[in-house]
Amino acid sequence: MSTEKSPLRNVIIPAVLILAATLWSQTPQPTLPADIPSTADRYSFFMTGNLAGQQAIWTASDDTRHIFFQFNDRGRGPKTTSIFRLDPSGVPLSEVITGNDYLKSPVNETYALEAGTAHWQNESEQGEKKISAPAFYSSLHGAPAEIALLARAALQNGGKIALLPDGESRVQRLTELDLESTGKAAAGNKKHVALYAATGLDFSPTYFWLEAADKFFASIDESGTVVPEGWEFAVPTLLAAQNKVKESRAAALAARLAHHPRIGVVFTHVNVFDAESAKIIPDQEVLVTGNRVVSVQPSLLGRTGVWPPIIDATGKTLLPGLWDMHAHVADNDGLLNLAAGVTTVRDLANDTDSLLARRQRIIDGKEIGTRIVLAGVIDGPGPYQGPTKVLVSTVAEARAAVDNYKRLGYVQIKIYSSLKPELVPAVIDEAHKNGLRVSGHIPAEMTAAQCVELGYDEIQHMNFLLLNFMPDVKNTNTIARLIEPAQRGADLDLASPQVQSFIKLLQDHHTKLDLTLNVFEDRYLNRAGQIPRGYQPIARRLPAQVRRGLLSEGLTPPAGMDGTYRKSFAKMIDFAGLLYRSGIPIEAGTDSMAGFALHRELELDVQAGIPASQVLQNATLNAARIMSLDKDLGSIAPGKLADLTLVDGNPVDNISDIRKTVLVVKDGVLYNPAELYTELGVAP
Repeated sequence: MSTEKSPLRNVIIPAVLILAATLWSQTPQPTLPADIPSTADRYSFFMTGNLAGQQAIWTASDDTRHIFFQFNDRGRGPKTTSIFRLDPSGVPLSEVITGNDYLKSPVNETYALEAGTAHWQNESEQGEKKISAPAFYSSLHGAPAEIALLARAALQNGGKIALLPDGESRVQRLTELDLESTGKAAAGNKKHVALYAATGLDFSPTYFWLEAADKFFASIDESGTVVPEGWEFAVPTLLAAQNKVKESRAAALAARLAHHPRIGVVFTHVNVFDAESAKIIPDQEVLVTGNRVVSVQPSLLGRTGVWPPIIDATGKTLLPGLWDMHAHVADNDGLLNLAAGVTTVRDLANDTDSLLARRQRIIDGKEIGTRIVLAGVIDGPGPYQGPTKVLVSTVAEARAAVDNYKRLGYVQIKIYSSLKPELVPAVIDEAHKNGLRVSGHIPAEMTAAQCVELGYDEIQHMNFLLLNFMPDVKNTNTIARLIEPAQRGADLDLASPQVQSFIKLLQDHHTKLDLTLNVFEDRYLNRAGQIPRGYQPIARRLPAQVRRGLLSEGLTPPAGMDGTYRKSFAKMIDFAGLLYRSGIPIEAGTDSMAGFALHRELELDVQAGIPASQVLQNATLNAARIMSLDKDLGSIAPGKLADLTLVDGNPVDNISDIRKTVLVVKDGVLYNPAELYTELGVAP
């Protein structure tokens, strides 16, 4: 649940825009335009169980297929119309998409197949390709129902089809259901639907439901769901059937990719990162038995044997398992994180039911995943409310929400952007009474300094620190929280009395900071059609459609402000260095793509002037200390849990060596990153 992303994969909207600091429609649920034909098939769009938008599908008199789609998410959300011209078999010959994207920028995307040559254009791409076999253009702004056209094209081509601009998708029918309504369903009270999976669009299969061979029925997910009007009652049934399929796949992957040593493993001639001293201890031998580290000692010359297995780690560095302190765990994240050496994440907002179920599957060995530290989000209802079911309007509701999170085993509360300022003290008080940490965004109408004074233990995101010095920006629950720091952050004087006073406040309150610098690098420095800097070292390895999605990560500054956006990010880097030198604890958190983004976050911390040894300590032992889990985690020492990351090189000398993960141990179980990446479609 990244705070700036659309909730459905196939409607992930690029963050490419020219924005004015205006407030958009405050209607929590948009209505269908009056010109949608009465004969159109109509669908409801839900976010975290709340009605948030619609989809409509119809065929015009000229036999063109039309799809209208919109939703409201915190004042953001797309509003698009797609018009398709299809060949006799249903494969698109042309497509035009107009409207606005998730962040309200104009959308003008086109595709056409003419005389054997495919042409496409959008704000990030322009290209053409001669094709001699069926191919399907995967649009950047397509509505959820577009996947039904992909399915039909693939199924008529033996279950697979080339994707444009690049890649291939395979479509498979998985299971089917008979649905019956006792209420008023627009298309009758019985339907036969089938669950399909399409590969090639993401790291793992994309699931969707069809009625008949090619008619879109539903896309079901805990965060974003599309279903026909009148059939909303079927969502739990569809979700249960879909989850059964997904969980079966996850269990099979866990059985195949999680390697359980019968007794343990020995790492010999390995350089160990001692997280206590933040130094490398060369040529060590580390013995793991079961799920614990048994011993750490100088390597024995000439050790031989196969019981337990011996891993010669000459030239490699063994670190404690890395922590990502800002995650929103989703389906692919377990494999991505472990492949990158991340063994623990702190989830800072998610659907409670699905997260707890996933966490239990991981504990039971039925799904590959990291340790998950639970932090629950609380927000207030309104047009800019966060994608959560936990919305409170009164002190009693706020305290009850905190108490419920405590009952469920959560250890931290995250306050979100639309919580009423007058409720913030109650949330903090109740959380601290329950022994829970408190962190969060800075709610609208408040400043970071006010939140620290009220008792925040931690602040999420560097932009909220810059906004502390822009008190005139009140609407920080809107996209202004990104735009204003981009346009004004460059002018912040870090030597000013105001900045120095704020740093003193952070020092006095022992406030921790979760800066997520990688998010702002992507937003402020990247431009349409470019691969973000942090992904450039690994972009060629990514699945084609995932790589393509990275081309639209950045904001498009208003005319004349490109340099300002770049200087504002540079100011963030300078501020991070100043905060470190001032003794403010800096966490390693991403709020972005699992695994790869943490590597970049650590590189950016070093760029800010934090020594690599300190950066690694922050991402291991200091993270465990913050979450009071350092008794068992965070360092490599006898008796501690065996969460270990083996990298080829020395990340203390070169932080980018952290990208070269060769083996990961989590709770004594071994994972081969090459195997995990292969399953995700990531090349060596």
